[in-house]
Amino acid sequence: MPTTLQDQLVVAISSRALFDFEEENRLFEAGDARAYMQLQLDKLDQPAAPGVAFSLVKKLLAFNTGGAKRVEVVMLSRNDPVSGMRVFRSARAHGLAQIQRGVFTQGRDPYHYLKPLGAHLFLSANGADVAQALALGHPAAQVATQAVRASDAHPGEVRIAFDGDAVLFSDEAERVFQSDGLDAFQSHEVEKADLPLQPGPFQPFLAALHRLQLAGGEAMRVRTALVTARSAPANERPIKTLMQWGVAVDEAMFLGGLPKGEFLREFQPDFFFDDQTGHIEHAARHVPAGHVAAGVTNLSVARATPRRRRGSKTA
Repeated sequence: MPTTLQDQLVVAISSRALFDFEEENRLFEAGDARAYMQLQLDKLDQPAAPGVAFSLVKKLLAFNTGGAKRVEVVMLSRNDPVSGMRVFRSARAHGLAQIQRGVFTQGRDPYHYLKPLGAHLFLSANGADVAQALALGHPAAQVATQAVRASDAHPGEVRIAFDGDAVLFSDEAERVFQSDGLDAFQSHEVEKADLPLQPGPFQPFLAALHRLQLAGGEAMRVRTALVTARSAPANERPIKTLMQWGVAVDEAMFLGGLPKGEFLREFQPDFFFDDQTGHIEHAARHVPAGHVAAGVTNLSVARATPRRRRGSKTA
């Protein structure tokens, strides 16, 4: 029978999201691609340090126990194949020998390969690639490479926190807030409290995590949190939506506009996803975080930001 990734949670990740390649990236950004490749070759036997998404990947792979293959992690990077050798060697050196598949495009757009992979999540340091992946319907986030690394306080749990509007749910309610203000938003959500929100870009990933949680594992569990600026009475619609989807979160934080970072610090996630750059910048001081460039709050940014030149391979 042909090899397939069906029935597995598939994560596609770039080299800079998994490992700390910031020194090498600065050399490439200076315009010397040849020197960048030579540096990677010179460091071929020097494992790169763990990056922002390392803890998330390591814990997800821990679900592959007892002969069961539940999670697949694939390298998907603008890096060149030479640099790809160092990525795989670094993975083995850090106990991630399960990572055996990879696509290295040497500066070409990599997100086209998300479809044949059937990826449930794409993590990259390249904002243009993330935006294109989201536009094609793939859950994707731009890793904040400056973010602190995950806590090691919960070795038996992969902890993931999500914003609500424009991440787990559509940006319908956020559009009302942006156009008409808080009072109109609250009234809108009370009026539609029994009408489920439409799925947002990360609903498929949450559903895949839920299936992984139900499948169980000997050494690892999933713990999720909804962390939102909503407050009562606008709290009911998201919870009822999750119930309608048949998916549960373990914790829900309705913060009414309070900064999320300190609350996330206490939850100690391996990763946090939000659609607003301000929230990500604050959260990144406390936890690993990634920007989901979706929804109305990102429309003006998308119009004002030109795409990276085609030759860029930093990811």
